[in-house]
Amino acid sequence: MSGLPGKIRTDYEHTIRACYIGYITQAIVNNLAPLLFITFSSEYGLSLDRITLITTVNFLVQLAVDLLSAKLIDRIGYRTSVITAHILAAAGLVMLAVLPELLPDPYIGILASVVVYAIGGGIIEVLISPIVESCPTASKEKAMSLLHSFYCWGHLAVVILSVLFFHFAGISNWHILAVLWAVIPVVNAVYFSFVPIYTPDSGSGEERHTGKLFRNRGFLLFLLLMVCAGASEQAMSQWASAFAESALHVPKSLGDILGPCAFALFMGTSRAIYGKFGDKIPLKKYMTGSCVLCIVCYLTAVFAPFPLLALLGCALCGFSVGIFWPGTFSAAARSIPNGGTAMFAFMALAGDLGCASGPTVVGFTADISGGKLGSGLLAAVLFPVIMLAGTAFTSLFGKKKKMEHKL
Repeated sequence: MSGLPGKIRTDYEHTIRACYIGYITQAIVNNLAPLLFITFSSEYGLSLDRITLITTVNFLVQLAVDLLSAKLIDRIGYRTSVITAHILAAAGLVMLAVLPELLPDPYIGILASVVVYAIGGGIIEVLISPIVESCPTASKEKAMSLLHSFYCWGHLAVVILSVLFFHFAGISNWHILAVLWAVIPVVNAVYFSFVPIYTPDSGSGEERHTGKLFRNRGFLLFLLLMVCAGASEQAMSQWASAFAESALHVPKSLGDILGPCAFALFMGTSRAIYGKFGDKIPLKKYMTGSCVLCIVCYLTAVFAPFPLLALLGCALCGFSVGIFWPGTFSAAARSIPNGGTAMFAFMALAGDLGCASGPTVVGFTADISGGKLGSGLLAAVLFPVIMLAGTAFTSLFGKKKKMEHKL
């Protein structure tokens, strides 16, 4: 320990870098399994509805962690909690490689692994943003924007590096890949044990505002938008690989590159563009245009006459949903300036609920329609449609001057 550079223990830049890796870890636990959906189906004989539950369980567990962790984290401490989160993420990935082969029912092994790494991912989601927000950065907005983009870059890395592994080592060796991905959270757990940890002030009893929040119709609208934001993003993100492989009959490596990989690239690009030029682009117009583009992308993916155009719809969908999550947070903050931590906690929960419900709607609709993933994606177009309608009403809530200026 004494050999470590002193700056690691005192410089908040190391804290921020560890948080970036934290979001990469969350990208790993959310996006590795979807690349293996078709492999799980063929290797273990899993039906579409059982595969759907893999994603549903992942996000529902993260949602439950969001609900339960706030008080526990205050008691346990931020450092211990974030280190534990990374250890759980790594343990779940290793379990995913091992348990399906050890248990009589491989599906139980997959779900057990997902529960473990989802607990880690949920804690990471709760902790990383407030840690970065509490760092003494010159521009918190820039730091937060860059932080959220790292989830996209992590998603991109997961797809590209996994595709390369499958190409050179073979898809049958996916168990080894899961263990290799587990190295990142293990290393970051060690990193977090040394960097300085900054935490938000406890505040002044924000809990008492919860009742007022739920009596605020604007807040309820933003909760609905967060559900649709998470659902619009994950419905396409989680199923793009399987859709390209099974419905479009595109080779897996090409489908992964042009589907989920391009999706992540465009989503990160969208967030980077607004992060840099957001002061020149009205948020409401950017979100409205993104909603329209999202609807077009879903319909293109489903009805395109040839596979490459359908994959383009999948990819550009990433650009369209990029602003949904951070944009809704920003709009709510401007509309309800006294919402406090409680408001953002409930909005994060709503977003996670959307992340769970979007892929679930796709999977179960596809299962009902005889395994046609296109039918599932068509059902999911409802989410950006609601997002578009809801965005049109946001200006009716909050302080008119603030909303007109920002939206």
